[in-house]
Amino acid sequence: MQHIFKSLLFVGLVLFSTGCTKDFDEINTNPNAPTAVSSGLLLPQIQRDMMGTVLGEAWGIGNIVIQQTAKNQFVNEDRYLWGEINGIWNAVYDNMRDVNNIIIQSETKGENNYKGIALVMRAWMFSLATDAYGDIPYSEAIRAKEGINYTKYDSQEEIYAGILRDLKDASELLGTSGEVVAGDLIYKGDVSKWKKLANSLRVRYLVRISGKKDVKADLQAVAGGLLMEGNDDNGVYTYLAAAPDQFPNFTNRIGSFNEFRASKKMLDTLVSLGDTRLPIFFRPTPATEGTANPVYAGLPNGLNDVDALQYNGGPQNQSRIGAIYYESAVTAQGLSIAKGVVMTYAELQFLLAEAAEKGLISGTPAKTYYENGVNASFAFYGLSTPTDYFYNPEVEFVGSTQDKLNKIGFQKWVSLFYQGMEAWFDWRRTRIPNITPGPSNQNNNMVPVRFYYPTIEQSLNAEGYKGAIQRQGPDDLNTKMWYLK
Repeated sequence: MQHIFKSLLFVGLVLFSTGCTKDFDEINTNPNAPTAVSSGLLLPQIQRDMMGTVLGEAWGIGNIVIQQTAKNQFVNEDRYLWGEINGIWNAVYDNMRDVNNIIIQSETKGENNYKGIALVMRAWMFSLATDAYGDIPYSEAIRAKEGINYTKYDSQEEIYAGILRDLKDASELLGTSGEVVAGDLIYKGDVSKWKKLANSLRVRYLVRISGKKDVKADLQAVAGGLLMEGNDDNGVYTYLAAAPDQFPNFTNRIGSFNEFRASKKMLDTLVSLGDTRLPIFFRPTPATEGTANPVYAGLPNGLNDVDALQYNGGPQNQSRIGAIYYESAVTAQGLSIAKGVVMTYAELQFLLAEAAEKGLISGTPAKTYYENGVNASFAFYGLSTPTDYFYNPEVEFVGSTQDKLNKIGFQKWVSLFYQGMEAWFDWRRTRIPNITPGPSNQNNNMVPVRFYYPTIEQSLNAEGYKGAIQRQGPDDLNTKMWYLK
């Protein structure tokens, strides 16, 4: 009897075990927690996060340091009292994982369009990081699954070589496979426009390093290829009128928004030129807004807290930033202007104008590119170029080579208003226009040229950090990165 009982118990346990394990994998698989995500779902989050970060850094630092805007309260940024500014660093490395996931699964599936777009995004994102900090983790970045937890910092020269290689590869890949691209919030899946952007970005980065490398042959080849042909090709992220994808400033407190005012440098120059972009960028002073005699008055950069707040009689007599970038950002006009920007046709034309004037490319005259850039900038803001604008001595494309380069650089500076960090990145190379630190600056009368590395790098990646310092120079705001030396 005991033997029979043991046999029955054994059979029962076998049956129970079989019943429990037969569908084990199916039972323990959560259908709401996928192990793989399609490229079409990864792409929009990458684009949205990167654009929001770039606009945030532009608002808080980029527009200030390039003296397009100024602050009348909490003025540390305007006095170069910068601590850690880690937004770009964090966004680039956090989102690069998903960029790499797109590349890996695109290679597996033969989806060259997705891979090409991911390569453009990777190039642009790494350019933001290296342009902000200098030497950064690049070749070993995002490779923890391969056992690389302490990444080396690559030299900026090596990083730029990789950026240009990615863009060239992207241009050659895009359009060579048939998959429909979903989730693209920049070009809505139009791979021909992505190809134009890839080549146009190559122009940007070749010009950027032209003081350190002989880029003439490469630049001539790219300039003769498929590039942006007008504002319809602009690489921009268009926000929505409804939450949650509204222009980032739209949700700011009014008090925080109003700390930022028109820089006297930019505002006075636009007034002197009769530039019709003025009321897009800035408003009349609060005291005169909506009256028969509106007055525009800018705030000098780099004042101390007391002087900034009291300047010209106080905030009521200091022009605010245009409504397009705040409460009107969700209107039809606001949606057409307040965008996240990777690159515009106007910027491309100014880069080509510079290259032509310097003899780096031939064919189209520099004057043609220059006037194309000015016209495209006005059109971006829904305006026509004033009929007499090019006859203004400060605008007309005449004079010495340096005179012409100054005009190209100045018009590029205006056109890049609140379009990310590009105005600062480019100014460091050209020093156009002249930017003079404010009277209360705390950086020994020098305009900063980079961000501090994140402090956490010193503890979590000390060897890589120290290698960058030894090669590049001290970790401070004034150390020039490779292409600036």
